[in-house]
Amino acid sequence: MSAAPPASATEDERFAAVPRGGPGRVGEVFLVFLKLGLTSFGGPIAHLGYFRQALVTRRRWIDEAGYADLVALCQFLPGPASSQVGFALGILRGGGLLGGLAAWTAFTLPSALLLVTFAYGASALSGPVAEGLIHGLKLVAVAVVAQAVWGMARSLTPDRPRASLALGALLLTVFAPTAFSQILAIALGAVAGLVLCRSDDGPGGGPRAVPISRRAGGVAGALFLLLLIGLPVLAQGLGSHALAVSDAFFRSGAFVFGGGHVVLPLLRSAVVEPGWVSPDAFLAGYGAAQAVPGPLFTVAAYLGAVAEPGPNGPVGAALALVAIFLPGLLLVYGTLPFWDAVRARPAARAAMRGTNAAVVGILAAALYDPVWTGAVGTPRDFALAAVAFVLLTVWRAPPWSVVVLTALGGLVLAPG
Repeated sequence: MSAAPPASATEDERFAAVPRGGPGRVGEVFLVFLKLGLTSFGGPIAHLGYFRQALVTRRRWIDEAGYADLVALCQFLPGPASSQVGFALGILRGGGLLGGLAAWTAFTLPSALLLVTFAYGASALSGPVAEGLIHGLKLVAVAVVAQAVWGMARSLTPDRPRASLALGALLLTVFAPTAFSQILAIALGAVAGLVLCRSDDGPGGGPRAVPISRRAGGVAGALFLLLLIGLPVLAQGLGSHALAVSDAFFRSGAFVFGGGHVVLPLLRSAVVEPGWVSPDAFLAGYGAAQAVPGPLFTVAAYLGAVAEPGPNGPVGAALALVAIFLPGLLLVYGTLPFWDAVRARPAARAAMRGTNAAVVGILAAALYDPVWTGAVGTPRDFALAAVAFVLLTVWRAPPWSVVVLTALGGLVLAPG
């Protein structure tokens, strides 16, 4: 590994010293995230568990503290948190924007293609067989999230103060289950960390620099604001339906915190109320999105494909998909080069210990609701989830194999 640049180096020198990812490294990122995109069922919280197991525990692309820092950052920013974390990991591993785009494309493409196929009527997501498989996939999400919570708790809440902060975040998000309460829990964790977590003041974990210059980050932030303000003006001024669709999906991605299911009310207002998509078609797409791997935001591809008037079909799907993800990716790209400078300060490291503990509490709360409550309803469900957990944590079975076995188990144990 290359030596980190000295603290006294200028920003340009630090940027120049960051290792760049060649085609081989970018290809590696694409293949790893493609595998994740094909097997990561269960929603955004489960995705974070899959990422941790594949990229932190197995491949060691980043350490536990650095990963938790990225999760905390993406929880603060609007957009699909799990996709933003994957995009950031791709940037760090692939040496820049190409690595991030490779990660996002590979993770997003499988579910987007499946949902566009569903839009054309090739659906088999009904009946007892499909219901049993989907139920098994929900159960494997229980095991994946439980493994992530257990592993992160051991490394990020090793003492009483941080364990107490995690418990406080859990209580807050259990009794106030909203995206705002998650952001509030992280903010309160940061404040409490400044007071309670200064004793362990060694170097912060994770990469000490990112392969993005501050100038590039500033351009990304400016582009986000320009599109947010300019798209509705252009759509109205030019009377372009394509620009109106782009604006509707861009705003849906720009104003949602927490991602996943939180975006659905915004999307419904954006496409059902103006009459672009019927209420029945919207609900059908929502149901289909529950049964595919990858980010729930890819329901935008389905909505873009079925929307009337055009553009629709593959062009409409691509337009809607890019528009809904773009604001979150721009914000991550714009923030990362400044994030490293902030986290190098002792006070910031103390605050991040508090936020990391809060992230553990938030994930633990999500393990109960919606992951556990949405999947475990009978003793057989609990037994199958426990088998999946032991396979992942004790036997170190590959996640894809656990996904397949648990999905088949859900089919075998399905009533009737």
